[in-house]
Amino acid sequence: MKEIITEIKNRIFKAAASCGRNPENIRIVAVTKTVPAERIRKAIESGIQIIGESYIQDAREKYPLLFSNDVSWHFIGHLQTNKAKYAVKMFDLIHTVDSYKLAVELDAQAKKINKIQQILIQVNIGKEKSKSGITEETTFDLLRKISGLNNLFIKGLMVIPPFFDDPERTRPYFADTKILRDRIKRFLDSEDIQNIRMDELSMGMSGDFEAAIEEGATLVRIGTGIFGERE
Repeated sequence: MKEIITEIKNRIFKAAASCGRNPENIRIVAVTKTVPAERIRKAIESGIQIIGESYIQDAREKYPLLFSNDVSWHFIGHLQTNKAKYAVKMFDLIHTVDSYKLAVELDAQAKKINKIQQILIQVNIGKEKSKSGITEETTFDLLRKISGLNNLFIKGLMVIPPFFDDPERTRPYFADTKILRDRIKRFLDSEDIQNIRMDELSMGMSGDFEAAIEEGATLVRIGTGIFGERE
């Protein structure tokens, strides 16, 4: 596994170098959906520093087995409001906030444990009915609302674009996300809005992370590329 992860890091370095970016500003989120704790531990030993879980129940089973490792835990799946209390206890960053209702519950649960929960706003950049996320048009309104919640801090955006075999067909969606991020930055500069910084763009997966990096990704979610195909 160490060789696989080293190769992915080399590809990240080359993609960053090709567009003049610092590769240290791009981090791998190892997507550990259905991966048992022992294999995750091997990935950590091979250099993985961020674990990305998609299901709360799976995370609750693995977290006690792995929490002593020096890694960051990110939640990257669809989060139901009634699971917010578990999410804030385990995860450093939640990538998939897509409603004010969910944000309010996360804020309330974070307040109970005296935590400022870091989150990303999930944008449905491809406007696909089958995927979660808010529209570009409603992003600014949601940001303004969430900024009033004292126990949440918005770190950036997350997208899952339409799937294509050719990463060049996915690239325009990554580019549109970066444009949206830059618009939000200008919006924040012009208004006195608290609890938001647009530092992170979570986009790109095993098949297209290089294109995502070239368009500004800071967090690339890689599962198959590390652990192979899931059953």
